[in-house]
Amino acid sequence: MQGLLLEPVADSNGLTAAVQLIAQVRQEVTALRAELAGLRRANLELRQQAGYWKGRHAQAGRRIAALEQEVEQLRGENRQLQAQAFGRRSEQSRSRDRSNHLEGETDPSAPRPPRGQRPGRRGPQRRDYSHLPVVSEERVLPPEQQVCPTCGRALTPSDTEDSEQVEIEVRAYRRRIRRRRYQRTCACGNCPRTVTAPPAPKLIPKGLLGVSVWVEILLDKYASYRPTERLLGQWQWWDFPVAAGTVAGGLQRLEPLFTPVYEAVLARNAQAPFAHGDETRWSVFIEQEGKRGHRWWLWVVVSQDTVAFRLDPSRSHTVPEGHFAADASLVFMVDRYAAYKAMAQVQAGTIILVFCWAHVRRDFVTVGKGWAELKPWALAWLGQIRQLYRQQRQRLTAAVPGG
Repeated sequence: MQGLLLEPVADSNGLTAAVQLIAQVRQEVTALRAELAGLRRANLELRQQAGYWKGRHAQAGRRIAALEQEVEQLRGENRQLQAQAFGRRSEQSRSRDRSNHLEGETDPSAPRPPRGQRPGRRGPQRRDYSHLPVVSEERVLPPEQQVCPTCGRALTPSDTEDSEQVEIEVRAYRRRIRRRRYQRTCACGNCPRTVTAPPAPKLIPKGLLGVSVWVEILLDKYASYRPTERLLGQWQWWDFPVAAGTVAGGLQRLEPLFTPVYEAVLARNAQAPFAHGDETRWSVFIEQEGKRGHRWWLWVVVSQDTVAFRLDPSRSHTVPEGHFAADASLVFMVDRYAAYKAMAQVQAGTIILVFCWAHVRRDFVTVGKGWAELKPWALAWLGQIRQLYRQQRQRLTAAVPGG
């Protein structure tokens, strides 16, 4: 074998061709190595770019998912706001309005109850007006008709055929008071020469309006909840014009007469073991130092036998907190306004808050309207709340004798 490797090549031309071929191969290998290095660099750059764009794509995907979630949230809130804007808010309404009822809450195939009187229930009794005074009115035939239409002989009056109608007569009148004066007939030196009957009592000293007028104003304002301006407009039809300033000034003078009653109602109301509370905005058009605008708040606390109203410029927890004693102990039904939770008595545990189911129910309706995927869950809760209402009505019916 050694002899074979050391054997000289006889063909020099073939050796030269082989050397050239090897040199060419080396050049090609060098070029391929350079190309391979370039491809590796390009591949590395492409890998880096691919990683960068994959990261950007992942970021874009997460952003799109977040935007889709936000869009769905906004769509739900938009549906909720539309229901609030175009539907009635009263939980007492039995109509299917857009705010307090959720589609699918009741079976649409269930037959509606017929209108009118329910079978087996007593009809409404006719009103009895026998306590009203009677003003008799006799109606007679004209003289030309008080004869026989055939022979012309006169008709003889007989009994009457009676019927009744209820009428209202409203009128304003002047009450003229004549105070009788008496002259003495004795010769006593210490007796007054003239004695006059005492004057009629007046609600407002030297006032022209009598007690009946102020009773009508107070009842119309606080029992009928009608603006006094409308009452004064109605009095114009009776030829009884009264200035609005006269009424406003008189009410201011009457207010101190009701202060002891109002304070007694507040004291009685604050001692109740169970009460309802709520507040609503109330416009008061007076200027108060340190307060901007005219928005005040009307607070109400309802117990079993009293209703207490407090008008305050603040919606702070200090208003209901100050209504009750510091050691008051009761169950207080309210909505979930945070001011009630901040009351000192609530923090101390002596006042227990319970939340109104009407407000809780409204939240499930809102969720079901705004988010379709949660509608079955909301409907299930609405069914439970409806059952709770039904049992409450049955309990109240059973508690009333003869109910």
